[in-house]
Amino acid sequence: MDKREFANLSRREFLRRAACAAIGTTALTSAISDLRLMNAAVAQSNIGPNDYKALVCIFMIGGNDSNNLIVPTANAEYNNYASIRTPVLALPQSSLVPITSANNDGHTFGFHPACKELAALFNSGQLALLFNVGTLVQPVNRTQYLMGQFTPPQLFSHADQINQWQTSIPDQLSPTGWGGRCADLLAAVQPATPISPLVTMVGANSFEIGNTVSQYSVSSSGAVALNFMSGARLQALTNLLGLPSPNLQMQAYGNTANHAIDTTALLNNAIIPTASASYWTNPFPASITPPGGGSIASALSPQLKMVARLIEAGHRSAAAGGFGMQRQIFFVAVGGYDLHTGQTLGPGYTTLGTHANLLADLSQSMNAFQNAINQLQLAPNVTTFTASDFGRTFPSNGQGSDHGWGSHHLILGGAVKGQNTYGTFPTLAVNGPDDTGVGRWIPTTATDQYFATLATWFGIDSDNLTTVFPNLGRFSPSNLGFI
Repeated sequence: MDKREFANLSRREFLRRAACAAIGTTALTSAISDLRLMNAAVAQSNIGPNDYKALVCIFMIGGNDSNNLIVPTANAEYNNYASIRTPVLALPQSSLVPITSANNDGHTFGFHPACKELAALFNSGQLALLFNVGTLVQPVNRTQYLMGQFTPPQLFSHADQINQWQTSIPDQLSPTGWGGRCADLLAAVQPATPISPLVTMVGANSFEIGNTVSQYSVSSSGAVALNFMSGARLQALTNLLGLPSPNLQMQAYGNTANHAIDTTALLNNAIIPTASASYWTNPFPASITPPGGGSIASALSPQLKMVARLIEAGHRSAAAGGFGMQRQIFFVAVGGYDLHTGQTLGPGYTTLGTHANLLADLSQSMNAFQNAINQLQLAPNVTTFTASDFGRTFPSNGQGSDHGWGSHHLILGGAVKGQNTYGTFPTLAVNGPDDTGVGRWIPTTATDQYFATLATWFGIDSDNLTTVFPNLGRFSPSNLGFI
């Protein structure tokens, strides 16, 4: 580049080129180590002052058996499903909740009998299905897999696969998650937000680790406060923390602690208008009714209710007592999906076992959440999506199913091109073209493609997608078109 070319470069373009050069010559961790510089380059022009969007990740900890979340219903395909999953895992054909897909490619499907609400959301155009997605280093087929080529490290390990799903970088350790990297790049859009745009309902997670933006932990009751202090005692502590100190470390600690106390009060005051149960047209269920009867406490609904309240407060203007934010990312999670045993109760059951309880909670809670978002008139602005460690084996181990790889996932919201399926449904055959050898589906869609599609809708422009997803160029298409 000569001096005239350099002079004609805008500051934004110069920084973009510098960042791209960094990615090409150093490790990812070096390339994104100073996103404060990048922020100056990526004050994304396509985001206006009244442009609010939120992403909500629902993580199913343990590895959801998506082979029973969505099941083929045509006789030949169902009979093949039943012959392999019988006697422990096969769901009765008559119990499946049918869906009508606008692009079924000759296939017909039904949801698990615990997922009537999800089926209704799909049939109403608010929900889409993504088939056989998983962590990939690059596209891989069965022959390459059997030769040990192109597979992510520690493929069937819970901890490793959770980390790889949440960072979307399976071939190297990443200090940040893809949600955190999105927040870093968009920090210039909302530089002085009263709370972090990264909110977690379950404590620390890899998905929301940013380089410059920190995740903020909230409980289903609100901001986590100093429960042992209030009134005069809390004020005294605040005064002590605010005293000047010659020790810079102590001064920084005091400033951070005071900020946390102030943020707690600010958040809890902002969500007061939505505290009453009567505020919600369709109440969030405190307990769930599985298809076999009975009642169980919901683990997911209280989390999603708080997310809805924080979305209302986040979208509401500062002048009206809200946060006046433009972007928020939420993380909720439910455990219990690692069902090596007790997944169903076998043939002739009157209840459907642990997996049915979990899916009933997922279905009824997601339905209540979408009703709340519709009530807030923010359906086009909020997108909810599922993730999990991995899928599970198609054959039973005799009592449940074991760790798999590719799995099916849900995308919900007013901007979603619902009542459609995306990706490729696997051939349900052990040692078939999509199988590793024991009924673990080799993903035909990468997490990079799944999440890059969401990130594009969220506001990450095409020039910066590879900063968030450095392996994205290995897969085509980069946008799956479901939103």
